Parts: sequence; structure tokens; C-alpha cells
Amino acid sequence: MKFRPTLLALGLGLIATAASVAVNAQENAVTGNAAKGKTLAYTCHGCHGIPNYKNAYPTYSVPRLGGQNAKYLEMALGEYASGDRAHPTMHAHASTLSAQDRADIAAFLHADGIQPSEVVGTPPPATQTCVACHGDGGAKPMSDEHPVLAGQAADYLVRALKDYKSGKRKNPIMAGIITGVDEKDFEAIAQFYAQQKGGLCSTDELRLRGKCDRK
Repeated sequence: MKFRPTLLALGLGLIATAASVAVNAQENAVTGNAAKGKTLAYTCHGCHGIPNYKNAYPTYSVPRLGGQNAKYLEMALGEYASGDRAHPTMHAHASTLSAQDRADIAAFLHADGIQPSEVVGTPPPATQTCVACHGDGGAKPMSDEHPVLAGQAADYLVRALKDYKSGKRKNPIMAGIITGVDEKDFEAIAQFYAQQKGGLCSTDELRLRGKCDRK
């Protein structure tokens, strides 16, 4: 019975540590300012605001960012800065941003968010792996930390899936999920989410209209 005080002390210590981590996380959290983000995002328009603009070597469409979840965008910029997402141009840009800068840019790009609409077409069987996190049609993720997929460029989605599969993108959740998805299904998954209506838009739409056109 002598071990009980030790276990009690250990339990209290773990609770105190967890509480401390939660407090520190709250203190370190930043709130994005969309107005400041609009100014900071001017460098984004050079690639993400041009219709049909392509990344080179390998060639694929740059992603549509308008309406994307803010926390996801913050995290993505952090991953580009750290190298967890390998992309020289994005690393050079993201590594110059502070946590507040990332939050501001994300707030601007999120704009009015995405309003899920009726799912278009029949989801390929492989998308069942995606639904739990990204929602039906890819427009209603389970949390702000998960990206909206609806309306995203298909070839970009294929590239992202391949990078998760190869480990070029480092994400513990996707690393576990992608092992159960066959690469031959990537194209069908991407095409399904790309055709969904009322989804993501370019940064230029946000700059000109302040929101994505949902027509």
C-alpha cells in the first residue's frame, strides 16, 4: 500500500503538467487580423492569384487558398517554414513570417469561409477514408485544423497525396491514413473534390471582392 502516495503524487504532477501546457498554449495563441493579413498577403497573389498558374518541376496547379480554414493555413505556413513541407519558394517566404504574420494572413485568406453545398457526383469508394476528417464533399472538415478540399485544383490534390505517401510532407495523421490508400485511387479522389461547387477560390477574388464568389 506504500505505492499509493507515489502514484497520487505522479497523478497530480501529470495533471499539473497538462494544465501548464494548456495555459502556455493559450498564452501563445495569436488572433489573426484580416486587415493586416490583406497587406501581408500581397506576395501570395503573384502565384495564388493568377488563374491556372502552375508550379514548375514538378508541374501542378498552385493551390486555391480563398476560403480555406484559418488554423490549417497557419499550420501549413509553419510546416513550410520548418521544412516539414518541402518547397524552396514557400520555405523562403514562410520562414520570414512571425506567428502573428501567419495568423493575419490566414485570417484574410479564410474570409467568409466555405458554406457546404450539396455533394456533386458519386464519391469514389476511396474517399471513405477522407470523410471522417474532411466531411462529405470535402467542404465541412471536422475542425479548423483540417483543410477544405472542395473546389481545390485536382492536380494539386494528387501532388499533395503523393507527397504524404512518400513522406515528403510530414504529418502524423496523414502518414497513418495514407498507408491505407492506393496511389491508383489518387486521381479519382482528387477529381471528385475538385468538382464540388461553392468551394475554394483564388486569392485574387478575395483581394478584389473581399470574399469568394459562390455562384
